[in-house]
Amino acid sequence: MARTALFPGSFDPITLGHENIIRRALPLFDKIIIAVGENANKQYMFPLEKRMEWIRQTFEGDSKVEVATYSGLTIDFAVEKGVDFLLRGIRNPADFEFEKAIAQANREMNPNLETVFLLTSARYAYISSSIVRDVFRNNGDHSLFVPKSIRLEK
Repeated sequence: MARTALFPGSFDPITLGHENIIRRALPLFDKIIIAVGENANKQYMFPLEKRMEWIRQTFEGDSKVEVATYSGLTIDFAVEKGVDFLLRGIRNPADFEFEKAIAQANREMNPNLETVFLLTSARYAYISSSIVRDVFRNNGDHSLFVPKSIRLEK
């Protein structure tokens, strides 16, 4: 049986921290589905198709990575995709507390769905999409925080 993980997020935009978690998780799973969530109540800086394109460019040539989009509950999408694992990155204690609560709620709703946490490598632990957006918005050098294939454009 294939071991497939779902890595959900908004990826607005994908960062070096996201890439770090995914690349380190690849040996653990046969396949990782990077699931770009759509939330009608959330304002994104970058359009969905652009965010998905950046992810595809970042993992181009890696047959173990798939990019998909979804709306609604992550656990419902996991069931739809036949996934038994959720992959989440942890940068700091606040992330852990937040992700732990979500993992526990998900497990209550679907006991067959296991959440796997990986700690972000220390050199990327300070990076968040919101920091990247702020640097970009203020004309800073965002290339320090995103994969090489990504160049944000206004």
